[in-house]
Amino acid sequence: MSDPLMSLVAVGLLSISCQYLAYKVRLPAILPLLIVGIVVGPVFGVLDADALFGDLLFPVVSLSVAIILFEGSLTLKFGDIAGHGNMVRNLCSVGVLVTWVIAAVAAHYSLDLSWQLSFLFGAIVTVTGPTVIVPMLRTVRPKSNLASILRWEGIVIDPIGALLAVLVFEFIVASQGNAISHTFITFGKTIGIGFLLGFSSGYLLGLSIRKDWIPHYLLNTAVLTIILGVFAASNYVAHESGLLAVTITGMVLANMKNVEVEDILEFKETLSVLLISGLFILLATRLSLQSIADVGWGALIVLGAIMFIARPLSVAASSIGTGLKLNELALLSWIAPRGIVAAAVSALFSLKLEEIGYEGAGIIVPMVFLVIIATVVVQSLTSRSVAQLLKVRAPAPTAYLVFGGSKFNRLLADEMIKQELSVTVADTNWDAIREARMMDIPVYFGNPMSDHAARHLDIASFGTVLIMSPYKQLNPPIAYHFENTMGKDKVWALTSNEQSTRPSHQVSEQYAKRLTLFDEGVTYGYLASAIARNASIKTTRLSDEFTFAQYNEKYGDRATPLIAIDVEGKSFTFVNGNSIHPKAGWRVISLILPEGEAV
Repeated sequence: MSDPLMSLVAVGLLSISCQYLAYKVRLPAILPLLIVGIVVGPVFGVLDADALFGDLLFPVVSLSVAIILFEGSLTLKFGDIAGHGNMVRNLCSVGVLVTWVIAAVAAHYSLDLSWQLSFLFGAIVTVTGPTVIVPMLRTVRPKSNLASILRWEGIVIDPIGALLAVLVFEFIVASQGNAISHTFITFGKTIGIGFLLGFSSGYLLGLSIRKDWIPHYLLNTAVLTIILGVFAASNYVAHESGLLAVTITGMVLANMKNVEVEDILEFKETLSVLLISGLFILLATRLSLQSIADVGWGALIVLGAIMFIARPLSVAASSIGTGLKLNELALLSWIAPRGIVAAAVSALFSLKLEEIGYEGAGIIVPMVFLVIIATVVVQSLTSRSVAQLLKVRAPAPTAYLVFGGSKFNRLLADEMIKQELSVTVADTNWDAIREARMMDIPVYFGNPMSDHAARHLDIASFGTVLIMSPYKQLNPPIAYHFENTMGKDKVWALTSNEQSTRPSHQVSEQYAKRLTLFDEGVTYGYLASAIARNASIKTTRLSDEFTFAQYNEKYGDRATPLIAIDVEGKSFTFVNGNSIHPKAGWRVISLILPEGEAV
């Protein structure tokens, strides 16, 4: 494709198409991105990243990787590591070292790489990443403790593994000098400048956010620009220290007190999706099918060492003192797909090493891509069966996600929890979330369909989503998101009882079918009004002496049934038109208006 404009547009269209396809089939997006990149690149020669960007390819890849690593490091909160147990901490420290050493040794002896390149390769393949783990967990649905470990390992290990790769790369570059003393001085300077500039930039940027020195409408743009400036300045002062600097900057921001990074993170997530998608297609177009073939049979030995030796040993070494069972450790040993950070970092360092004429650097990219392909394909196809065989799959998801933190929603969630139902309330309003937290209700502050929610919420545990918020513009996309993720008849919303004549205010027919929660005419306004009139939410146990028919006769229009729970603890949501017939022994949670009032 000779027209640069058409090429760039094609990359964008292909990227979003791959992301959408992955979303629909519930596979890591990296797989279709890789396949498309290879097809339009080395197979048919439609796209050529080198011809498209020329001398700008190296700066574009460098800046993109810097943004991706900064976004990843923004999620690295030390409190989160401790909060998710020793296993996560161990996997991201001891486990990383075990994988690094074994992968390096295998690469050295099987691929005849130098020790320097072998340890660089080993560092790159230590990372997994939430972009590949989260879609896999939705399909596998392991027990909650295992899902939490795998999800948080993916979050934490991205910046740590990338940081390790940066340090190894800096050592390789520094060791190109003749004098050993010069090598260590250069290496020390790179590390020192990266840490110093990263820490100081992170602290000053965090202070600016805390003190509101940057106007809110400029915050995201300012942070992005400053990060790119930190990256460039650090590289200028000490060669190739920029990636380390931006990673440290993100870590400092993430762990500073009273510094809200959620808006920044949401913006960076959107930007990272765009960069990751486009970058991965472009990098895949640079792959040579001949270079992959030239890797030889030694690649299979390296893959086997990474998947069947390094991962099980790293899990075993990390599990000491954690109390995890053997079958749980076996599943953790099987699931470790490599993601976009490994691809981006390998391409970046390969380009840099080729620039300085380092012999053998060209093998890094095809080898890393082979690891990505093997781990994503094999583990995506087999992990569900392995989890079933090991008997570590979670039961069918039964938890409720309630979007909206109104007083009615909080009272309903509180009553459901008393009846031993699992409920999480999500809202973008901090005051509503604070009130829910004071009632000891599990909460999520933010947009539940964001990438941040995918990392911090156990999405696989939710069996029903109830949309009961006043946010008319946000409700429909959340409904579409969770229906695509969870399937039909799992997502319900309150009716608005509004038939606007303005086309811009009308909801789609598909969304209107979901507006049947509880009963006809039950709107957000009705529920708020009922609570204001001292209506109560109570649970009634039915019996042979007090049937559901007698229940309806007693309360009449004063009662709005909400949730039914059968004798085995299985819950059912009342929606307009469904046929729930509670029997003796069932419990019914209802909104009861005071005597003398009716609907």
